[in-house]
Amino acid sequence: MSKETAADPALATLPFEEAMRQLESIVSQLERGEVSLEESIGLYERGEALKKRCETLLREAEMRIEKIQFGPDGKPLGTTPLDG
Repeated sequence: MSKETAADPALATLPFEEAMRQLESIVSQLERGEVSLEESIGLYERGEALKKRCETLLREAEMRIEKIQFGPDGKPLGTTPLDG
């Protein structure tokens, strides 16, 4: 378990779409500059954890993608794992 998920165990189960939504919200808050320095630091740290969660989920999805192989007649023969 990473340091980020140890600090917030719910982060480890957060779906990609929700993590991205939260990350976009944090970026928006930081860009507006309407939060204190201390709150900005906390938001930045949460954003880093969300970014890492998204990267992990994308890597996992990429590893599951399969490449379809076709025979000489153009018909699918089967699948092979995507080169990593």
